[in-house]
Amino acid sequence: MAKPVIVTVAATTLVMIAACEIARAETVGRYECNIVGTATQDAIGDHDGHRINSVQYACVGVDGLLTGASYTGISISEWDGPKGRYLNGIGVVRAPNGIAVTQVTEGVGAAVMKDGKPVGSEGTGKALYQFASGIFAPLSGKAVRWATQPAGFNRFSLEVSTDGELAAAAKQ
Repeated sequence: MAKPVIVTVAATTLVMIAACEIARAETVGRYECNIVGTATQDAIGDHDGHRINSVQYACVGVDGLLTGASYTGISISEWDGPKGRYLNGIGVVRAPNGIAVTQVTEGVGAAVMKDGKPVGSEGTGKALYQFASGIFAPLSGKAVRWATQPAGFNRFSLEVSTDGELAAAAKQ
């Protein structure tokens, strides 16, 4: 009686491992970005630390499908102290053989501190390729995940990932 239970548990475990491999996120690409101009912070006024931030940025693709592409965008977020929520964002990806337009659909952020001082913010969320052509065509209409990390004064890295099947199609 114990043998069928062990076989069932082993088979279930293998199926779950296979399902996790299929759902595993794959990197579409990574950008190195600079904030253009000065990020603006508008106090909301209802309590201290509650503000709207607007940031314009320019990026260069350094990894994956995005290598060599330029990306320009703007991001608008609401911050309450060290925690943020992305309200809107849009950008254009340009390469000699493709163009795409992305739109942030959701995201959260948090201030990153070093030696008691803010050095930037990190964030994660989702975006949608509203339009994509050329080498970016497989991304058209597709949802992706994004993550940012500070990379120095007014600099950050931006990684874009999606499910393995879409990333493989985008690389072709």
